[in-house]
Amino acid sequence: MKLRVSAVQYHLHTIASFEDFAAQVTHYVKTAEEFAADFVLFPELFTTQLMSIGGGKHHPAALTIEELPAYTERYMELFRSLAKSTGMHLIGGTHIIEEGGKLYNTAFLFYPDGRVGEQRKLHVTPSEVKGWNMQAGDALHLFDTDKGRIAVLICYDVEFPEIVRMARARGADVLFCPSCTDDRHGFHRVRYTCHARTIENQIYVVTTGTVGSLPTVDFMRGNYGQAAVITPNDVPFPPGGVLAAGEINHDMVITADLDLSLLHEVRERGSVTTWRDRRTDLYTDWS
Repeated sequence: MKLRVSAVQYHLHTIASFEDFAAQVTHYVKTAEEFAADFVLFPELFTTQLMSIGGGKHHPAALTIEELPAYTERYMELFRSLAKSTGMHLIGGTHIIEEGGKLYNTAFLFYPDGRVGEQRKLHVTPSEVKGWNMQAGDALHLFDTDKGRIAVLICYDVEFPEIVRMARARGADVLFCPSCTDDRHGFHRVRYTCHARTIENQIYVVTTGTVGSLPTVDFMRGNYGQAAVITPNDVPFPPGGVLAAGEINHDMVITADLDLSLLHEVRERGSVTTWRDRRTDLYTDWS
């Protein structure tokens, strides 16, 4: 089984309307469509760009995080429509939703047939709690597609090997990791752990982050990002484990082809067989 993935280095800048946001999203989706992608990944928290619209001339300041969920219906309709019209699976980065008076940082998978999958962020950073009072999700979801089973884990989530081990044990071959980091330290924490997860679990990881700046939006003024398609470090793959990567902090889309048969090959006959050789007699089997 082969599939083509695109990842968007989404450029954050101040906008004046939802239509501006929709036009930018559509541009990236159409770019990926021209490359015949099967999956398109947007970054974490990219919909905070909508906060820069503000409340009009009577409320010119940026919207608060509590006001962002008001755009949920329009965001969902935009991505549903684009997934249907292009025939691609769109992983719409993450958007903040409200439920029971609580806020959740949530990733959505939009299927071409109109279905929508949802994965809430499971591990919430201290800054998300302190700055935005964000709540953690409580379940890992796996998504079946006509190109195989995938998982979506959000930024900080990938830094916890147990949850990725669970995803692999439940059949995920490709992990999509939308991210948002404001400096090099955060970026490399996510990037290095993405590499570790591919080696431990012999899977592909597709990751991307926001670039640019939202000068009026608190906690979104700094962004340091790069998209990458990451592989296990074994003979069928690039020696450095990077199948494709963008230019750091540039506005762009990257695309690469994934061959799932190569994962099965290295799990059985690789230079190392890390998935098969885990010592479940010594530590928990997270399946």
